[in-house]
Amino acid sequence: MKLPIILTLTIFSLGFIVGFISINNLSKINDKDLSNFKPKINFNFPIILTNNLKVIFLMLAGAITFGLSTFINLIYNGFNVGLLIGSIFQTNEPLKIIAGFILPHGIFEIPAILISAVAGFKIPYEVTLYLLDKKEKPITNEDIKEFLKLSLISIILIIIAAFIEVYITPKIATYLLT
Repeated sequence: MKLPIILTLTIFSLGFIVGFISINNLSKINDKDLSNFKPKINFNFPIILTNNLKVIFLMLAGAITFGLSTFINLIYNGFNVGLLIGSIFQTNEPLKIIAGFILPHGIFEIPAILISAVAGFKIPYEVTLYLLDKKEKPITNEDIKEFLKLSLISIILIIIAAFIEVYITPKIATYLLT
């Protein structure tokens, strides 16, 4: 399992770094003053949960796309998180915005994304080991159990994250930003 974990963290981090660095170039193109940045977020539980579950299921789909959907979505989500954090650092009070709008639910959402990505890489990794003659069977019952366990953990975490994002994050953000 080390390789899927390392691969997941590396790909997400690469996307994050590119997104974080890109915000300077994007802000120059937009040429907007971000000093009075106030994010507009729709705190609607069904919409947020549905969008977040789509991300999780696209990560898990790597099990049948030989990791391609997982790879693409890790880069995309890492890039978007990097853009978000990078843009926040161009505001007057980045730590308050991060603590108010991202941290409360992000401590569940980002691990959920990363865990689902590890699961998405798990099956292709096991099949690759089999193709390299390092395993007797391409997928064992234990591999399937591990995939399902990681999938369930990521889904539970994303449900918790959506709940916090809708019902707790706005209260913390309002408190910190007023």
